[in-house]
Amino acid sequence: MSQQWPSNCARLLAYLVATTLFATHLANASSQIDVDADLKHMLGRCHRVDEDFNECMRQVFNDLRAYFTTGVPDYNIKPFDPHHCGYVELRRGASQGLGSFRLILRNVSEYGWARSEVTKFHADPEDHRIVYTQYFPDKSLEGEYEFAAKMLGTEMNRRGHWNLTLYDYSQTTSVRRIGGPGSLIKVHVEVDRIGGMELHIENLLQGQPLNQLADGVINSMWQLGLPFIKPMINELVSTAFTDIFNESFRHFPLEKFLAA
Repeated sequence: MSQQWPSNCARLLAYLVATTLFATHLANASSQIDVDADLKHMLGRCHRVDEDFNECMRQVFNDLRAYFTTGVPDYNIKPFDPHHCGYVELRRGASQGLGSFRLILRNVSEYGWARSEVTKFHADPEDHRIVYTQYFPDKSLEGEYEFAAKMLGTEMNRRGHWNLTLYDYSQTTSVRRIGGPGSLIKVHVEVDRIGGMELHIENLLQGQPLNQLADGVINSMWQLGLPFIKPMINELVSTAFTDIFNESFRHFPLEKFLAA
């Protein structure tokens, strides 16, 4: 018995090692997804001549959420949840006028795409455009800001951290390619609905008590100001997404995966 035990133990160890190596091989194989085959499977089921093409593509957009947190490195597509924007700028008014301001957002991160849902999709092949509406149960953003304003000769300069959470939120995105494959992409985003909002802007007013007061006023009365600030939100988001889409999708070979 004492002589058989090491032999049995060796066989068991060899079996465990072989099983572990086999399982590791399967795990590696399953984690290394054939991206081309996966994209072909999803996009290839949508035929542009079919009446249900738009509905098919809506479903594909939602299936693609599996890639939102990872991106597609093979095609230089960066993750969308979170996705990052290094710089976006908004200006209003002339520097020598009665009133003007300049807002710069840096190092912005946005979360919530993996929980979003595309509710409408429409393709306009003649204009090289797609339009889709997307719903987010919640979406959060954070980053750094720089704000400079001049009102009636009085200058104001602020900078600091900011964060924003939107609830029950939807937007409509229009994506248009200016020319043929590889040409620039133009993105326009329209806010459709904001059910709730929480915003914090560091150093907006001098002193912590005043800052807390400003946060309270903004978060309790933002609905009243939305019609005035909505165009600026649309412009900021559209500018950021034009850069993001050009970086990730300008050279993406869509025709490689779409069915005829």
